[in-house]
Amino acid sequence: MGNDYYETLEINKNATDADIKKAYRRLALKFHPSRNREAGSSDRFGRLGEAYDVLSDAQKKATYDKFGEEGLKGGIPPEFGSSGAWSSKYVYHENPEKTFRQFFGSDNPFADFFPSDVPLQFGGLQPGVVKTQDSPIERDLHLSLDDLFHGCTKKIKISRRIMNEDGYTSSIKDTILSIDVKPGWKEGTKIIFPKEGDQGPNSIPADIVFIVQQKKHPLFVRQHNDLIYTAQISLEMALTGFSVDVGTLDGRLLNIPLNDIVQSSTEKLSRSGFSKGVPLTELCLCYKFVSFFFHTRFFQSEEPENHTPNLRFDLWM
Repeated sequence: MGNDYYETLEINKNATDADIKKAYRRLALKFHPSRNREAGSSDRFGRLGEAYDVLSDAQKKATYDKFGEEGLKGGIPPEFGSSGAWSSKYVYHENPEKTFRQFFGSDNPFADFFPSDVPLQFGGLQPGVVKTQDSPIERDLHLSLDDLFHGCTKKIKISRRIMNEDGYTSSIKDTILSIDVKPGWKEGTKIIFPKEGDQGPNSIPADIVFIVQQKKHPLFVRQHNDLIYTAQISLEMALTGFSVDVGTLDGRLLNIPLNDIVQSSTEKLSRSGFSKGVPLTELCLCYKFVSFFFHTRFFQSEEPENHTPNLRFDLWM
């Protein structure tokens, strides 16, 4: 006698897709070999996997309903396939654990659905069991210095597990997270999206946390709310005076004159204008004054007649 898939799942032929899922979930948890040591439970678990594999697929179910197990496994004439029936010979993969994992999305759903010391019951969270939140998921958010100076919007796509409407199964869906980067954010700033992690029946989704990491800039090095600019100048410039043109992050050209002899650790404070450093987020409209530090460094040349000693100076903006 052939298999009666409806009888195996303890449902009737009018069962809906949700009824089929609910029945498989209940019986698969009940007869899973890791939870049920009774004789025959392993065989029953295998038959449940095959029954669900057939009845959860519209084409296989249509063939089984019309032609029975013989037509399903023996194949049917091609002319009958036009109605949506399964025209190829069906062979179950004989791996009920695979069906189980595909349904629950896990090798061990018991850890998510039921604590190990709570007897199996059905119909939701067990009385007295308190949901706990999963640990935060942290990821780096790499931003350029221009992004941190001007501000920008970053959109990030994540994939997360979402509980389906039946309350028993889950699926993977993509979600777009939008981050509004504020001018003046520092490296290490954390952006938290509460409860955007994977959903589960007995747990609270984890928070997703993005941590700002600043990319290297070709001209400036940031220290707190100051920017350091390094330029090479000749010994003659250091002794006789010079000026340097520096392009700022807000698009202006800043001329820095220096008429005195540059010595090691020379410091100059410029009050010629604002908005040359990094915006202070604590004081929305306030910006750092510009200050300059000069560190003289003379380099020995192997060929003095062909090389001019250089000096380095740091411009703090």
